[in-house]
Amino acid sequence: MELFALFRPISTHPARCLLLRTALCALLFALPPACGGEIVRVTTLQGEKISGLKAKDIDKIQEIKKAKGDKDGDGKLSSVLKEIPHYTVSEYFAKYPEAKGAIADYTVGGNDVLNITVYEEPDLSRERVSISAKGNITVPLIDRLKIDGLTTSEIEELISNRLAQQQYLLDAHVSVSVVEYKSKNFLVFGAINGSGTYSIEGRERLLDALSKVGGMDPTKSSSKAMLIRTLNPDSANEQRVVIEINLAKLLKKGDQRSNIHLFDKDVLYIPPVAHFYIIGQVAGPGAYDMPEGEITLVEAIGMAGGFTPIASRNSTRIIRVEDGVEKIIEVRVDAIIDAGKKIHDVIIKPDDIIVVPESFF
Repeated sequence: MELFALFRPISTHPARCLLLRTALCALLFALPPACGGEIVRVTTLQGEKISGLKAKDIDKIQEIKKAKGDKDGDGKLSSVLKEIPHYTVSEYFAKYPEAKGAIADYTVGGNDVLNITVYEEPDLSRERVSISAKGNITVPLIDRLKIDGLTTSEIEELISNRLAQQQYLLDAHVSVSVVEYKSKNFLVFGAINGSGTYSIEGRERLLDALSKVGGMDPTKSSSKAMLIRTLNPDSANEQRVVIEINLAKLLKKGDQRSNIHLFDKDVLYIPPVAHFYIIGQVAGPGAYDMPEGEITLVEAIGMAGGFTPIASRNSTRIIRVEDGVEKIIEVRVDAIIDAGKKIHDVIIKPDDIIVVPESFF
């Protein structure tokens, strides 16, 4: 009311009154909309440049994007993975309950190497018998046997029965063991030192795979891995699925449900540790590791030491790419903090770039 009272002494001067009223309206409209307006506004960039930022902030954004592009390569892996159905471990077992039967004994295949012992018959015993690519072996007195897909105990029974059928030995005691595993393999690649192809030796699980590659470096590797599995391999119904593995739960909390058995042609991809970026007017700008749980914009700013005195807090932006589309999320942070509107706080996602511009006043 005191502000409007300024007009009373000059009410007899219409021109001066109009000038002051115009100035007052301009001042009121220039104030930030503390009591109203959008707290979060999302816009999509369609080729145009980001507006409202200083050149140094735009240069820093481009620098981060270039560094990410160099790390991600041509993005073919990401595009391929998007086309494949994704499941958590629980969802995978619910959809494919037969996969729980993977605890069965190892079945041999082409290129595996066996030791075959016929007790009390050394002439019939053989060491380092290679299985052919078609799954066959040659045994004395029996000739060729098709053993592809059989367990060692099934091979023992098959040899004993054949010797009895041909009346060579009526009750042969046979022992078969695998001395080299070559028929089934899995691939490991990503942010890990031991990338490569490894043989599946018996009833191996995910932890065995991590052991073979020498473990993980938590400063480089993400706590979330993807197991790309081929279902019905070498058939007309072949298809792939992605099983999402929470390595933090497996390694730190002993979640054995995630320690699933390995299948032939499994591909274990361990992404690099995920980051979000914060630049501009905060105490500690830079790249930050994504935590295991969710983190909001206000919490991310807190991790970076908070705003500087010259920060344009209500002009904070998040630059995000989703499904190949770049979006700008403008957030009035003070409206979230001062008004206690936590419900409007924005969840930060991997690779988000948070920009806190400098105030122009």
